[in-house]
Amino acid sequence: MPNPQENAKRPVVLLFPGQGAQQALMGAGLYRHASVFTDAMDTVFRLLGREGKSIRADWLSGDPSDLFDDVTRAQPLLFAVNYALGRTVMSWGIRPAALLGHSVGELAAAALAGVFSLADAARLMTERIKILADTPPGGMLAVAASPGEVERYLSGHVGIGAVNAPRQVLLAGPAGPLAAAERRLRADGFTCRMAKARQAFHSTLLSDAAERSTPGWRQTELRAPDLTIWSAYRGAVLSSDLARDPAFWARQPVDPVLFGPTLESMLDHGDYLLIEAGPGQGLTTLARRQPAVTSGRSAVAAMLPARAGDPSADRAAVLAVAERISTEGHDIDWDAVLK
Repeated sequence: MPNPQENAKRPVVLLFPGQGAQQALMGAGLYRHASVFTDAMDTVFRLLGREGKSIRADWLSGDPSDLFDDVTRAQPLLFAVNYALGRTVMSWGIRPAALLGHSVGELAAAALAGVFSLADAARLMTERIKILADTPPGGMLAVAASPGEVERYLSGHVGIGAVNAPRQVLLAGPAGPLAAAERRLRADGFTCRMAKARQAFHSTLLSDAAERSTPGWRQTELRAPDLTIWSAYRGAVLSSDLARDPAFWARQPVDPVLFGPTLESMLDHGDYLLIEAGPGQGLTTLARRQPAVTSGRSAVAAMLPARAGDPSADRAAVLAVAERISTEGHDIDWDAVLK
């Protein structure tokens, strides 16, 4: 039976993924085929200074360097691709009802919402990766379990780094203790997978790094967002006061990401067309499990394919998203799509 709300006009919400979603050639099929995307990527690379050329080369290489999953590559590239895809949707004449990012995805959301300038974002990203690259070896472990189920496996700075769904968490911590936690979890029958990260994001291991990054944030002009941002660090709409708080942004690499609860809360406030503006479709998969989506009240689509590498698939995915937004009743500037 057709869902009576299937053809209702739902506001567009953009979702931005974080560390672990990075892929070589992610979105590369749009480069030089979508002018807004291309200009945004080139601008970020330029603002990243001397490292920008190397980061761009790794992105466009089918055989990137061993550093690709390191903070020095993954973080700036995820920020750039997320930001460029967000600008692409907005260039079609779409004003998102809200933005929701996971980890570094929240930085892209904030830049798009005008909390800080793109130039400041690139400067802060450059400072951030230098500081985080100097942290002890660590990682993140995806576990198919609830926060309560993993509590007894937490020790030696290993903590819950993210809650992505009721039974999907990320543990984060130093390499040795994290490996020990993985062995215990697997022995007890839990499904685990190491995330693509070389740093222990969202763990106390990065507390000193967060302190060192605070002066850079204090020197930055921070403004109230001109688009609604749902913060995955607070599980609520980002207030104007918090958006202007340097300590809030400086602590993001340390604080846990509550993406699942935040998405659920947002969907409790309205029915939306969720668009994942980033690589991998990981957030799309999470969103499809939400009751608001399974019931048909809200819907979800991804701007990029699940696996990067086929340029034509990138362009097909973007066209499909533009058509999906159009079927909701939104006016699309088709001249701006893949021009």
